[in-house]
Amino acid sequence: MGMEELDEQDWVDAIEILCQSKADELILVGYEHVTSKDVWNCVSHKYEKEGIPPLHKLVNDILSLKATSFMNYLTMSALRGSTFE
Repeated sequence: MGMEELDEQDWVDAIEILCQSKADELILVGYEHVTSKDVWNCVSHKYEKEGIPPLHKLVNDILSLKATSFMNYLTMSALRGSTFE
């Protein structure tokens, strides 16, 4: 199946798998309550102004997310009064 044959649900499923993989990695290094949704919120917050980037950039942003960047995002979100759902 070529990339052009993937529908929107296939993209969503693929991104969910990547986010879950990164969440599992963060759990392994001691961040016990991380979910794939937390990872997606962290990565996608910088796309609010520019929109969703090309897939290769999105994949890179998820897989290269560092624990310190994730914690900085959570701290800044808490300071802004965001809820963690």
